[in-house]
Amino acid sequence: MKLWQIPAFGIDSLKLIEQDELPLKAGEVRVRVRAISLNYRDLMVVQGKYNPRLAMPRVPCSDGAGEVIAIGGDVRRWKPGDRVAGIFMQNWLDGGPSAAKSKGALGGDIDGMAATEVVLSQDGLVRIPDHLTYEEAATLPCAAVTAWNALFAVANTQPGHTVLILGTGGVSIFALQFGKIAGARVFGTSSSDEKLERAKALGLDEGLNYKTNPDWEKWAFGQTGGEGVDLVVEVGGSGTLPRAFKALKHGGTVAQIGVLAGVADQLDIRPIFAKQLRIHGVYVGSRADFVAMNAAVTSAKLKPVIDCVFGFEEFPAALRHMEAGAHCGKIVVKVE
Repeated sequence: MKLWQIPAFGIDSLKLIEQDELPLKAGEVRVRVRAISLNYRDLMVVQGKYNPRLAMPRVPCSDGAGEVIAIGGDVRRWKPGDRVAGIFMQNWLDGGPSAAKSKGALGGDIDGMAATEVVLSQDGLVRIPDHLTYEEAATLPCAAVTAWNALFAVANTQPGHTVLILGTGGVSIFALQFGKIAGARVFGTSSSDEKLERAKALGLDEGLNYKTNPDWEKWAFGQTGGEGVDLVVEVGGSGTLPRAFKALKHGGTVAQIGVLAGVADQLDIRPIFAKQLRIHGVYVGSRADFVAMNAAVTSAKLKPVIDCVFGFEEFPAALRHMEAGAHCGKIVVKVE
C-alpha cells in the first residue's frame, strides 16, 4: 500500500511511501480508498498550525471514501464490496460531544485517509449514498456534516429563515445547499464575482463581493429589511466575528466553525448581550449526525460541488491549491 506521511511540518516535507498492509483485528474493516477530499484543517495540520505538538509521522486527511475489501472477526455491519466513508471522529458515535468522543480524529489524533488502504473500526464508517461517486462522497465527512449541524442542530433552520454564508469553501457551499433544501433564504459573500455567480447557480439568493464592498454586515442587514439574519455560518473567526454580530437579528445565532480570517487582538462582546445572540461552536458531528445527513442527501439527490480533482501523487499540489484559496466547493484527490 501507498500513503502520504508528515515526517516534518510543511507541504514540501510530505513523503509518499510504500509499506505492508496494516494487520486486521477483530471488529476492524479494511477499506480500499478511492478518493479523499481536503479541508482547511488538513492544510493547517501539514503546516504545523493546527497542532504544533502533532505526533509524527502522521498520515493526513480526515475525509475519504472507498470500498470494503476485507473484514475482521466479529464484524457485522459490513461486507466486502460495501461503499463507505470514514467518520471524522472515530470515537463520536452518537449523542453530544465529550472530551473522550472528541479524540480519535482522523488525520490528527490518528492516521488519516491519505492512503491507498486504511483499517478502521466497523463503527467508524458509514454507508455512502448510492447516487454519489466516490469523489463526491469523499467530500462529506467533515465539511458537509459540519454544515448540516450548523443549520439544523444549532439553528433549527426552517422555511423562510435567513442564512448568511461567508466565502465559497466546502462548509459554506454545503450550508448553501442544505439551506435551500430547508426553504431558507441564503445570502453569501466572496472575493470573486465569478464564484458568486457559481453560488447563485446553486440557489444563492443574493451575493456580495467583499473586496469591492467591504461592509458586508451592512449589506446583509439591508437584505432583511433592517431586521438582520437568523444565522451566520461563521468560518472567519475573530477577524470577521464583529461583523457577523452586526449582521444578525436580535436573538440570532452564530455557528462558529473556522478561523480563516485570523485572530483579532480584541473582541467587543457587547453585541452578544445587547442583541441576545447565541454563539455555538461546531466541530463536525457524530456518526449518527452523518447517517441523518446522508438520508437527507439521498432524499434530495444532492450533489456535492467539486472544484477540481487531483491525482494521488499530486497531493502536495492539491494542498497548494487549497492554500491559494482559489477554489469554490471541494478539492478532491482521486486515489488510484
